[in-house]
This record gives sequence, structure tokens and C-alpha cells, in this order.
Amino acid sequence: MTALAVAVLVLAALAVFALGAALGHGAARRQREYAADGDAVRAAFHVLHTASLAAAPLRSGLAPDTARKAARRLRPLLGTPALALAVPSGGVLVWDGTAEHHRDQLAAHLTGAPTARTRAVPLPCDEDGCPVRWALLVPLTTGATTAATLAVLTAAEATTTLARAAEEAARRLAVELDLADLDRARAGEHEAEVRALRAQISPHFIYNSLASIASFVRTDPERARELLQEFADFTRYSFRRDGDFTTLAEELRSIEQYLELARARFGPRLRVTLRVAPEVLPVTLPFLCLQPLVENALKHGLEETVERSTVTIAAEDEGTEARVVVEDNGVGMEPERLRAILRGTAGPATGIGLSNVDRRLRQVYGDAYGLVIETGVGAGTKITVRVPKFRPGVQAPPP
Repeated sequence: MTALAVAVLVLAALAVFALGAALGHGAARRQREYAADGDAVRAAFHVLHTASLAAAPLRSGLAPDTARKAARRLRPLLGTPALALAVPSGGVLVWDGTAEHHRDQLAAHLTGAPTARTRAVPLPCDEDGCPVRWALLVPLTTGATTAATLAVLTAAEATTTLARAAEEAARRLAVELDLADLDRARAGEHEAEVRALRAQISPHFIYNSLASIASFVRTDPERARELLQEFADFTRYSFRRDGDFTTLAEELRSIEQYLELARARFGPRLRVTLRVAPEVLPVTLPFLCLQPLVENALKHGLEETVERSTVTIAAEDEGTEARVVVEDNGVGMEPERLRAILRGTAGPATGIGLSNVDRRLRQVYGDAYGLVIETGVGAGTKITVRVPKFRPGVQAPPP
């Protein structure tokens, strides 16, 4: 009995069981029915599990290797001699099974604009004993477009049962392609946000840093050389291209370089306190999610006042999480202005870093991990970041 036939019997058995329960049969009879249908239930779980395994590779997108893995799992489930996946622009992407001499014949049926409905097409063949004479073409629809076509190859025109099973399988594959598109869109959005942070760093900070370094060239050449090295290391880290995540150790090292360049500019007006628990240094977090907070502390602590500013950075171990606090004694802000900044409505050049970091933390870890900001006019600002020590898919690139 083919897997397709088993799946049909399973659905029928489950329907009978559900009907018996609805009609009020006793618990003893339901248990007897469940025991009698045990094989069918197990077969149903097998069918569902196999369908999930077949669709899973397409979460990475539609490519020859992912299509091959999907087809190998799906063909035995449908019980057909061959199965193919094709794309509108590239013809037959993968062929699994026998009778591959029909490949060009099948590709000819797929030329032109892809159709959004299931259709059966004949595949005439002169070879005796060839098990393929028909192809059932089922579109994989994502959104309003046909991303690919599932071709189920059979000896005779497909039955209604096979057609329905193939359409259900195609819908399951299309769901994974939709998720793959969503993942790519999120990755593109994340990259755009990191680019925005880099653009925010580059204009004023680079100019001010180079001006500070230039001021030491004649009076203290050794100091100028050290600052130039710090500047080179900081910009190399900030504009790197490898990976969306980093370690807390790397992020803090970059912040130290940033603060060293700031000290060269502000001198004794800037005092920095750094407290870091060694056990949280390997924790992974989104790239460039702390530096904008420190820049915000300097902006509101020094650039908007002539008084001495104190910036405190603390990284602490809190069991399954790491907690980082960036605090300044600057001018602070009104709560309504803070809310506008986090909503992204405070103006095109205001608070880009804070809203960007808050959004990225929520995207990666969930809404419970957004920025916690305590501030008030004349009361300074305290920003708290919490990140889990481990989260699947969150991994820093090797050093």
C-alpha cells in the first residue's frame, strides 16, 4: 500500500473516530476504536512528519540543493516514479526518480508565463516500459506569484486523490518559501539599520576624532600615534561586514576605543567608569547595539553642557541573562520626547541610534528585551540592555 493510500485511509479512519465521539459513544467504545485504528494513527503521524521533513530544506530558499532534498523526501510520500521541481526562469531545477529523458519535454510545458492552477499534461514516450506518460503540474504560489512548479510524474493521468495530495504538498512547500522570503526581508532590514548606524557614526565623529589627533601631532607625537591606532581599530570594527552579531567583549573593546578618542577631545571634562563582570564577556549580542548608547550619553552629557560629565558603563551577570547599563549625568530629556525618539517620530536626525537599537533588540529577542530608559529633564539618563546568554540562531563570527 502506498504512502498516499495510507494517508487517505488514515484521514477516513480519523473521520469515523471523530464522528463516533460526536454521537456520544461511551469511553470504552472510543478506546476500542482508537486501539483498532492505532496503525492508521501512527501512519498519519508518519505522513505528517515526512511532509514536514520534505518542506524544511526550502526554508533556506529555492536552490538546486534544497530542492533536491525536498524532492527526495516528497516522492516516496506521493508514491510516484518521478518528481521534479521547476522555476519559471531556470527550467527544471531538480529531477528525482526515473525516466529523466522526459526532462526537456517537461521543460517545454513550463515555458512562458507560469499558471496559477493545477494542470495535467501528456508526456508521450517511445520507450517500452517507461513508467512516465503524464505530468501533473502544481504551482507553488507565494503571495500573488508562482515561485515554482511541482511536477508529479505518473504512468497514467493523475487521480483526484493524487492531485489533492500533490496540491497539499505544494502548499506546504510554498509556506516554507514564504518564510524564506520573510527571513531575507528581515536580514535586509537589519543590514539597512546597521548601515544607518554606520552613517550616523561617520560624519561628525570621524571629523572630530581626526581634529583631536591633529592637535597632538606637534605637541605630543606619541599620543597622536596612539590615538590614530585607536581610531583605525574603531573604524575597522564599526565598518566590518562579517556577521550580524558580536560578543560583549568586542563591543566593549570598541567602546573603549571610542571613549579614548572622546577623552582626547574633551579632556578632563569627561570621566568614565567601567565595571564589567568577566563571565559575561563571551555573551553574544547584536552588532553595534551598545556604541550608540554611549554616544547618546556623551551627546547629552558633554555636547549639551559645559559641566564635567560622568559616564558609567556596567555589565553584570544575571543568571540566564547579561545586563548592561549605560548611565550619564547629563541634561536628560522629557518623557514625551523619549517616546517620540523610540517611535522614530522625533525628526530625521534625532535619536536614530536609540530607536534603531531598541528595534533590533526586539526583533532578535522579543518585545520583553527592548531598551529600558530612565530619564528626566536635568536628571541624566540611564539605559538598560538585557540579552539572553544563549538564543538559537544568535552567534558571533569567529575572531
